Amino acid sequence: MSGVALALLAGCQSPPPARAPKGGEAFIAPLAAWDQDSDKTLQGVVVLRDGHLVAERYYNGATARSLNDIRSAGKSVTGLLATFAMDRGFIASASDPVRRYWPESATSALGDASVDDLLTMRSGLAADDEDPASPGNEDRMDAAPDPLAFTLAVPRQEAPGRVYRYNSVTAYAAGVVVAKATGGPDGDLGRFAGTVLFEPLGITDWRWDRDRAGQTKGQGNLWLSTRSMAAIGELVRSGGEYHGRRLLSAGGVEAMLRPRVATGPQDPYADQYSRLWYSKSLRVGDSRVPVWFASGNGGNKIYVVPHLRLVVAITSQAYGRGYGQKRSQDILIGVLRAALPTPGKPSPGSISSD
Repeated sequence: MSGVALALLAGCQSPPPARAPKGGEAFIAPLAAWDQDSDKTLQGVVVLRDGHLVAERYYNGATARSLNDIRSAGKSVTGLLATFAMDRGFIASASDPVRRYWPESATSALGDASVDDLLTMRSGLAADDEDPASPGNEDRMDAAPDPLAFTLAVPRQEAPGRVYRYNSVTAYAAGVVVAKATGGPDGDLGRFAGTVLFEPLGITDWRWDRDRAGQTKGQGNLWLSTRSMAAIGELVRSGGEYHGRRLLSAGGVEAMLRPRVATGPQDPYADQYSRLWYSKSLRVGDSRVPVWFASGNGGNKIYVVPHLRLVVAITSQAYGRGYGQKRSQDILIGVLRAALPTPGKPSPGSISSD
């Protein structure tokens, strides 16, 4: 991450006010254009600048209060909660083996993997969500009578830390580790989230689904409003501060967002994977804009754009179809075009041109 990005991430911002201040006029047309989309799965878009609500639009009957299943964007919230756990000393080091916090994993393929291996999708497990025959496929885990036992039984495909393989079992295991590290055998990821994240951000209306083992599903199925997603993005954008209060260390946020694995060859929407967060250098006109983001099936996104002091949250229900991902990126590009400096307009930050 560049020095400019880190400097911008470390700023202190206020939460969104009830009404948008001036300065959001440029975003009206880009968001209104999606009123005409024939695919009626888009739910909402919220744009924050400097922590202030500057644009907000809802579609297809959704409102500011609507809760949406943000699917795998919940993985990034699990990554954020792991950062809280490390910041507060519940997890001593990301290099610690999983078995230190989840003793039952000691004899499993997970036991020797590090916490960082889980957070960067390098667990070494034989788990591939694109292959129904994979031993650790997410559909198999969801159908298992005890997903916790299922996870411990997934075999190893290669040594941990070597190969990036995106899968829900690994993110689920990361959530279990955070839960046990922060609350012992009866630890609960959702309870920890409520205490350290949702309550301090003023998020009171949320739901995080549990599995048949009673575990909060750290791999996803977190229900949030679009505004609540934007609030989480603002905490990340401002380097761990929110409403003048430091919740996370700037170093913890930087470590979470630092690119670890190149994903460009596998993923047209991301260049790098961090600790359960993505990043991409996005071409917008003649500029390239660095973006960090959470991403969920259907097009659910939390985009963090430090160089332009922006957060863009999108909720969408185009589940199981690639269109949702493309549409969300197109919405983001429209917002970025409106935000980028033009001749005679002061630049909001350092953007590369090519």
